[in-house]
Amino acid sequence: MSETPEDETPAVLREACQAAGVDSADAELLRRGENAIYRLPGGMVVRISRPGQQAAAAREVAVARWLEAASVDAVQAAPDVEQAIEIDGRAVTFWRELPPHHHGTPAQVAEALKRLHGSVPPTAFELGAVAPFVRLEERIDGASFLADDDRRWMRDHLAELRDRWAKLPPGLPWCVIHGDAWVGNVVATDDGRVILLDLERTSIGPPEWDLVHTSIKWSSFGWISAKQYGEFCDVYGYDVTTWEGFELLRDVREFRMTTMAVQMVAADVKWREQATHRLACIRRQLGNRPWKDWRVLT
Repeated sequence: MSETPEDETPAVLREACQAAGVDSADAELLRRGENAIYRLPGGMVVRISRPGQQAAAAREVAVARWLEAASVDAVQAAPDVEQAIEIDGRAVTFWRELPPHHHGTPAQVAEALKRLHGSVPPTAFELGAVAPFVRLEERIDGASFLADDDRRWMRDHLAELRDRWAKLPPGLPWCVIHGDAWVGNVVATDDGRVILLDLERTSIGPPEWDLVHTSIKWSSFGWISAKQYGEFCDVYGYDVTTWEGFELLRDVREFRMTTMAVQMVAADVKWREQATHRLACIRRQLGNRPWKDWRVLT
């Protein structure tokens, strides 16, 4: 593991593993985004949060254990580790490594969501209501590379979205939702299971919030075909684009995706072009949807 002054996670990883009685030697960094994710030899994955996320991390572990007990296929917390462990304000959690897998198809995503949406909420703890605007202000405030006009527009747009959310029209009954159900968070294993990942946004909310992730892959970015989106709707049994609240959820999701790219610039300046491109799209400076050149953040 290499360590730089800007990257505290290797030191956090070593200390957390020591506290958990786990060997951190030969750890491999898999991804750095909302969380830093490392793989350890022996089939364990470690997630290191941004500072101040202890409660959210502990809740995610509880959600994973509830889903496992409810026989819903999802990522599993390591069974023999008391967690989350807090190191220098960061929450560290330990997970079982997934078997060989690949991104789920839109139809498989629909299948997994339909199963989750039909599950019974836990009784041991409160899932809480969906929080569509969590951490967006912090992302905007941290975007020092953006022009003042861009940041001002983002703050105004966020205020507008919050006002529209307060007037969300009725739709399908609220239920357990994943909260961040893009295709990268739903994977298919080589043995045929469809597994939910990244459970930190799991909550009670409108099922349309989960469905809009796949719909905009077709309507906003052209990442999937009309045929694939049709298969998604057929499996789930509903087309969210026909609902009067669709445009609001679409706009919120596109804005979240833009602020995520903005946040990524702090970790790696290579994302600056993508962040500014996304912002130009949602500001309607690059024509109508579907927009070209939205790249997946990896």
